[in-house]
Amino acid sequence: MTVHLVSMGCARNDVDSEELAARMEAGGFRLVDDPADAETVVVNTCGFIEQAKKDSVDTLLAAADLKGNGTTTSVVAVGCMAERYGRELAESLPEADAVLGFDDYDDIAARLRTILDGGSIEAHVPRDRRTLLPLSPVDRPTARVGVSVPGHGTAPDLPAAIAPASGPRATRRRLGTGPSAPLKIASGCDRRCAFCAIPRFRGSYLSRPVADIVEEAHWLVDHGVKEVFLVSENSSSYGKDLGDLRLLEKLLVSLDKVDGLEWIRVSYLQPAELRPGLIDTMLMTDKVVPYFDLSFQHASGTLLRRMRRFGDAESFLNIIDSIRSRCPEAGFRSNFIAGFPGETDADVEVLTDFLQRARLDVAGIFAYSDEEGTEGARLDGHVDEDVIAARREDLADLIDELVSQRAEDRIGSRGRVMVEDIGDAVIGRAEHQGPEVDGIVTVADAPAVRVGDIIDVEFVGADGVDLVARCV
Repeated sequence: MTVHLVSMGCARNDVDSEELAARMEAGGFRLVDDPADAETVVVNTCGFIEQAKKDSVDTLLAAADLKGNGTTTSVVAVGCMAERYGRELAESLPEADAVLGFDDYDDIAARLRTILDGGSIEAHVPRDRRTLLPLSPVDRPTARVGVSVPGHGTAPDLPAAIAPASGPRATRRRLGTGPSAPLKIASGCDRRCAFCAIPRFRGSYLSRPVADIVEEAHWLVDHGVKEVFLVSENSSSYGKDLGDLRLLEKLLVSLDKVDGLEWIRVSYLQPAELRPGLIDTMLMTDKVVPYFDLSFQHASGTLLRRMRRFGDAESFLNIIDSIRSRCPEAGFRSNFIAGFPGETDADVEVLTDFLQRARLDVAGIFAYSDEEGTEGARLDGHVDEDVIAARREDLADLIDELVSQRAEDRIGSRGRVMVEDIGDAVIGRAEHQGPEVDGIVTVADAPAVRVGDIIDVEFVGADGVDLVARCV
């Protein structure tokens, strides 16, 4: 039985895809790279914003077009969009042979065999997954028995070709071959941001035990990984359900001791939860790169309150400045929303001024759109779509200019680069650049190196967010 797996959306979804891949292989399926060679095409969908949902639907339709080619017989939707819409998606997209939710993940191979044998699986009726776990975070670890949470499963019995005969195993099968891999530390979210529907279909916040994460890090190193990218919906909340709000600091120290692991990168930190002790640990632990992925979303304090968030331009600048005073080469990235209900021209000016003063290395700007079931969709003061589009375009142009200037600021400084590709030139990423989305470094005169090597460089040029370097 052959299966092709497509992963949409974020790095958290990529981890889920590797978990699904492991379970499918353990259940007798063989993964293939070409969808045309697969009996079943499984699409791990994204349900975050309208564009992501459209991309997921387009991918499902493209896979459905393969049916009748002599090999492909079924197309299956899984992931966030499938979980979020369930039966509604199945009814509106008959081209998909099944829509499976998170509760199907543990037995994914059996579900696929049922479909291939001509059977059908009724799509679930979506529910608020926050109700599956207790309201009190500390009661969740013992109460989660029987609750399917992607990334928190037990390791299946994998063939020897996939997992070592002894030593650490993980509930995943690597789908990539690069030196960097995401490592999930928690799932779900307890925040109630007015624009976000993720907690409803991802559920309440649930941390993975430190021992499980460290064991998986060892497994990843055994499979060629040199850098782990810690991912979750909100990494700064890690440990609150395990009774220790400083557990992320302890996790970083434990991962620092993993032999063969070179870089540790932390993603998605909430500014309101960025405690001094965590900053100290991130800056003082050898393998933790000075990279701060901070979820600002806006800079106007008034608008942030409407978003059910905290902070303002000055408090955010204080965070950035305090870190830069200790580590001038630190990297910063964030995302922002244009056109949230009630946003005024004055709010946009505050955000514009903040961006100019913050000098972020990378920033994403998204146009606000109503998401079903969120508070934002019910708020007054909705901004005209044309105005939202214009504001987003202006801010995107400004960000492009500012991140280019920030890259130019690094010319003449030195850093370390992890090699990711070797061709006409050596391509890699510096410590301040996250995987795939934060730009690259081209090293033109590198000596004989291998993918995964870390080399010392001097930055000598910039092209937008990308850098050019020479070895030192």
